Amino acid sequence: MIDQWVIGGRICRIFGSDRPGCILVQPSARHENATLEDEARMIAELTPIPFVLATIELEDWMIDLMPWPDGNISREPEAGKHGQDTLGYVLLSLIPDLKKRYGPLPVILGGYSLGGLFALWASVQSDSFKAIAAASPSVWIKNWIPFASRHTPMADAVYLSLGDHEEHVKNQAIARVGDCLRSQYDLLREQLGPEHCTLVWEQGNHFHDNEGRLARAFAWCMSRFEGK
Repeated sequence: MIDQWVIGGRICRIFGSDRPGCILVQPSARHENATLEDEARMIAELTPIPFVLATIELEDWMIDLMPWPDGNISREPEAGKHGQDTLGYVLLSLIPDLKKRYGPLPVILGGYSLGGLFALWASVQSDSFKAIAAASPSVWIKNWIPFASRHTPMADAVYLSLGDHEEHVKNQAIARVGDCLRSQYDLLREQLGPEHCTLVWEQGNHFHDNEGRLARAFAWCMSRFEGK
């Protein structure tokens, strides 16, 4: 059962237990709303840990999530200028509201595509996230790897995944995603230690089984803290 709440002036969709063991936060494009319930169900099937999943409905996926401009992703003038606003909302409105309702629980931030990139970027901006679930993150955005090499995530664990067909595309900018994600994983192994990160190769292209990839990402992150 998905509930719709307005928190801090934004629409959020909430799924989960009345007594969760952790809070999952996910920025969500409108097209993901149709699969949200399936995603939450799959998470519940993958882990015994009760949880609450809170998704934030965004007005414009690229404007709200890109950490900086990149014309290969979007030529919209405002793209890359409002990621900090979205993070501010998560830190100052959404998380405080959820912790007031459910208690001081660990928070896992996750997302798909630009949502995964946003989660990785947010992890070096704030220590509010216990783990990061980045499924098929858009790490091919220009200058990401130099940025990641200079900034260590403040999360305890990071999950990365990518479809095995995603780097085999004609668009040369997007085709960099495989090499960029391998570099990101190598950096995380150095920054956090190999036991605190993983890179999973999924089947298919970027548009295959998005909700399943996210469910597995969140479940892995939750498993890191089971019994602790």
